[in-house]
Amino acid sequence: MSIDLHPEAEPHTHALQDDLSRCIHCGFCLQACPTYLELGLEADSPRGRIQLISALAEGRARPTPSVLGHLDLCLQCRACETACPSGVQYGRIMETARATLVETGERPFAWRLRIAAMRQVLPHKTRLRALIGLLRVYQQSPLRERVRKSGILKRLPGDVAEAESSLPEMPPASFAPTPQPPGLTSAVAMLTGCVMPHLFPKAHEATVRVLNRLGYRVVFPENETCCGALNLHGGDRVFARRLARRNIDAFLSQGVEAIIVNSAGCGSTMKEYADLLAYDDQYRERARRFSELTRDVLEFVAAHDLGPLGEVRRVVTYQDSCHLVHAQRVKTAPRAILRQIPGLELREMDSPDKCCGSAGLYSMVQPEMSQRLLSSKMDDVETTGATCVATANPGCMTQLETGLRQRGLGGSAPHVIELLDEAMRATHGRD
Repeated sequence: MSIDLHPEAEPHTHALQDDLSRCIHCGFCLQACPTYLELGLEADSPRGRIQLISALAEGRARPTPSVLGHLDLCLQCRACETACPSGVQYGRIMETARATLVETGERPFAWRLRIAAMRQVLPHKTRLRALIGLLRVYQQSPLRERVRKSGILKRLPGDVAEAESSLPEMPPASFAPTPQPPGLTSAVAMLTGCVMPHLFPKAHEATVRVLNRLGYRVVFPENETCCGALNLHGGDRVFARRLARRNIDAFLSQGVEAIIVNSAGCGSTMKEYADLLAYDDQYRERARRFSELTRDVLEFVAAHDLGPLGEVRRVVTYQDSCHLVHAQRVKTAPRAILRQIPGLELREMDSPDKCCGSAGLYSMVQPEMSQRLLSSKMDDVETTGATCVATANPGCMTQLETGLRQRGLGGSAPHVIELLDEAMRATHGRD
């Protein structure tokens, strides 16, 4: 990787070499890494990838397809950060390495294609709504059955058939904010996000109802946009910073007590806006304030008295969303909420914090490894006897629903906030 930056690039927030030097090669990360556990290859472990990135940064290696393949296979689940005794910021290392490859023009065609797609779709609400609408029509019409029976999907290149079968069932309508109840004196702002309101409107609706019952008016800033998480993970740090600035402007103008996020991947990135914009004289302090205000909905709600809750008779296991447990370090709050719900039996998996294989776009760009991890996860789920797999991130919800369908288990993969909302509605009435 050369030092000359792409014309669109901006100064690096952190010296990559400083982050790399923290790794003492102890190997504690190995047993925490899903790809290493599946393949047993050093190059597909955090320690091995750090060595590859060091070699690239020092000019001892070139970004060949083989080298980039090992980097691309990384889920960026950050489980290695939880396991690391030296505090290595592996997520930041991987983001910086990918961004450097992108900004120096060393990126492969597949990376360029992903970046272009994310830039052209995710931040554009009209385009995204149109795409979701087409998928909804496809799923609800006879066309889907005809396409599947024709066998055309299997004749297309890549894993189109598997991707089509893994699509979540589109709800009949997307989330739309409704007028808030009168008399609420406290206010929080909530990220609507890009795909969440279309794929999981019930989670948004539940989030608003729970916050209302806790006494908060929920504000939806008009100029909010995609959080930039997928752009950042894919190496497009330039565009991620643009999105971050826009969100900072939109949310800080609301004068609220907190910025609430019910997507773990989005919340993780938003809490790290201060890091992303640390070099930016104009936005540095505002980014720090934004990050301080950002709270995952479950950590925010768990700090409140939830009051009396009605019964939810269900056997539930909980899947730790990677960017909630490993990046945000929120582990006890979801479980504390679930254990307060009368009638709900929580059965823990053996490895609830092992990645399910969703990881943003990972299930589409690395379908084989994604499926292997999902299969392992479903084995773990089945040992609990639960068919309700609660979690806290839309990608996990989609992936786990796919796993339940594949195993013929029925059941569901709701957001934890939906179960809490159900318990509150059982007490207060289904308003």
